[in-house]
Amino acid sequence: MTSELQPAKFVTFSNTNGIATITLNRPDVRNAINDQMRAELISAFEHAGKDNAVKAVVLTGAGKGFCSGGDIAGMQERLAAEPGEVAFNGWKRQQNTHKSIAVIHGLSKPVIAAVNGAAFGLGLDLALACDFIIAVDGAKLSMSFIKRGLVSDGGGMYFLPRRVGLVRAKELILSARVVEAEEALTIGMVDRVAPAQQLLSEAQAWAQQLSIGSPAAIALTKSILDKTFESTHEQIFALGREAQAICYTTSEHRQSVAEFLDKKAR
Repeated sequence: MTSELQPAKFVTFSNTNGIATITLNRPDVRNAINDQMRAELISAFEHAGKDNAVKAVVLTGAGKGFCSGGDIAGMQERLAAEPGEVAFNGWKRQQNTHKSIAVIHGLSKPVIAAVNGAAFGLGLDLALACDFIIAVDGAKLSMSFIKRGLVSDGGGMYFLPRRVGLVRAKELILSARVVEAEEALTIGMVDRVAPAQQLLSEAQAWAQQLSIGSPAAIALTKSILDKTFESTHEQIFALGREAQAICYTTSEHRQSVAEFLDKKAR
């Protein structure tokens, strides 16, 4: 199945050998997220999910930064609303923020964040929503919300404790301190570090490795693993049984068994 992706202003999309690269493209403001970029990001990931030619996704940023977080001009505009409208307007905006995080986290294909520079606030939340993170040497990461009088609103309070543990997550969020790539690697905040000139190629090669399997098996595995910490072992076993029953019916499984038996018979 393929679908047409509408032209976008702030997000670019390319597909090379089954690896889609989605790039945040507002380099003049370090890829700060405004409403249009958010909508385009959702559209790009929905397209990647529907297009069978896409096997995995790499999310990165244009220019020197990955994403500096929410657009300050948008924050100013939000606060300029009538006092009686601020909360409800914010609630509606949050729905779109959470939709963008959900479409990344819930993609049935592997997603790697290639953090090419600073990832602050909502920008770091975007990276944490991905399955894996590879950061450039010297990248700076910060859960900076507290400095703006805000809480992490892009899933960071869910994803970060699962990476670094609850106590360390509290420390990083409450202090809003800047973590450089090497420390982030040590504490499990990111998974790999690469030189700038190799970052994107390493992310794309890694994405190739993660997408060699059956699309059905990958999608089902991801969906179950993402429920591990909220489920009992009985629930995970039950989901596994259901997923395996589906895998038994796939053409990839049938072909794999046939090829194995054919080699054995020779």
